[in-house]
Amino acid sequence: MNEFEKNVQSKRNDAVDAGVGFGVSFAFFAVLFIIATVIHTIGS
Repeated sequence: MNEFEKNVQSKRNDAVDAGVGFGVSFAFFAVLFIIATVIHTIGS
């Protein structure tokens, strides 16, 4: 057996990390979209 398989750093589920990463990136682009929409509305 590989020594890294014996000494695992994190036992958390990878799906949770993937979901958090998706959520954070989605929120970031949503905020950018909202800011751009507000600027576009004020400018017109």
